Amino acid sequence: MTKDPINPTTPESIALTNDILTATRFGALAVVDPDGAPYVTRVGLIWDGNGFLTLVSRLSTHTSALLAAPKCAVLVGEPGDKGDPLTHPRLTVQCTAAQVDKPAHKSAWLAQIPKAKLYYDFPDFIMFRLTPTAFHLNGGFGKAFRLTSADLAEN
Repeated sequence: MTKDPINPTTPESIALTNDILTATRFGALAVVDPDGAPYVTRVGLIWDGNGFLTLVSRLSTHTSALLAAPKCAVLVGEPGDKGDPLTHPRLTVQCTAAQVDKPAHKSAWLAQIPKAKLYYDFPDFIMFRLTPTAFHLNGGFGKAFRLTSADLAEN
């Protein structure tokens, strides 16, 4: 019988997940484009404790994809300056996207991504909340975990 490569959730895996989430300012967003093909792009992201917020242009492929099919995923966590990038922690978060009121989140967004003041108010930009449905932490070699929102809420 093959051993499950996913480890039981630990306080350390929860802490690392929270660290990655709160440090996030951008990530790779995966969507299904309107033709049914996978599509990945880099977007600005901030974690507000309940999900990621992302500010995107209606002119972008990923925006039309989110509007048509709200299931998506983000990959966050950057490799360090040294060593094999695959040994550094990263987090895949499966989500469901829903458009939210952009003006209501302006101060929070600009506090974390101040350069966005150049385009935040452009009329083609809209904001989504990406609400997590599952967290997949790869904390490095042999350190794979599946976490839930409940795991993170308990700490």
